[in-house]
Amino acid sequence: MERKSIATLNGKSTVEDLVKVYMGSPQYLTLRSKSQRNYEYNLSRACNTIGHIKLKSLCVSDCKNAYQEWLRSGIRTANIISTITSVVLNFGEELEVLPKNPMRLISKMKEKPRKVMWTQDQVRVFLDHAYADFKWRSIGLIVHMAYEFAQRVGDMRLLEWSNVNLEEGTLHLVQSKKRAEVSMPIEQNLLKMLHKQEKDFGFQKYVAPHVQPKNGAYKAYTENEVSPLVNTIKSACGLPMELQAMDMRRTAITEMVEAGVDTTQIMSVSGHNSPNSMSPYLKHTYA
Repeated sequence: MERKSIATLNGKSTVEDLVKVYMGSPQYLTLRSKSQRNYEYNLSRACNTIGHIKLKSLCVSDCKNAYQEWLRSGIRTANIISTITSVVLNFGEELEVLPKNPMRLISKMKEKPRKVMWTQDQVRVFLDHAYADFKWRSIGLIVHMAYEFAQRVGDMRLLEWSNVNLEEGTLHLVQSKKRAEVSMPIEQNLLKMLHKQEKDFGFQKYVAPHVQPKNGAYKAYTENEVSPLVNTIKSACGLPMELQAMDMRRTAITEMVEAGVDTTQIMSVSGHNSPNSMSPYLKHTYA
């Protein structure tokens, strides 16, 4: 998205104009690159809804209508767009180009905790189908690693060969969310696939990149590319569409709880920093 300076803002400026100024501000530029991409993507969606509205006339009803529109993509998505948009409107308030931030007055819906889990048979069917076609191999690996390592899909999507020791069969990772360090052995079937992947893609840094180069370079999948491709594979092998790649971490942790693995050992793998943060998994498997 085009960036603008503060000097370009005037009485006729729109929400989109403010977004462009924010994206050139120190507040935005000091964000981590991943956060910047997240902001840019969600602010573009916000601009598709309220970007044309002039700042001086932006009101609560505009924000309510926008939030209702965003809810079409789900509660979580609507809340993320609303929160990020509010950050920009606060920025406008600080610059005194917006009388007040009406997004603050919007009541957000609470997202119900997700409890969907994969069965081991469903995991097997998905991986068999993904690994049977070269074009799906990296997607299969991302899902496979999220399951075997009980890690977030985003960390597996961006996993680099420097994190993997194939000779020792180990993984060392610093999680992106809370910067927790985790180390663990690699299961034999996954290790075999990683050896195969290393022969084909070991010349570049990502473990599971796009299998075809883009503009002459192999790049990691973006966070918005994985889910649609997972859905394509699920549809092809007849798996329920409610299953999502992000459910693999929950599935793996819950399987460990049900198998009687000690909580502290699970935490050393999952990256949770306290037994209390493990409570959703313990309650889910109480029976």
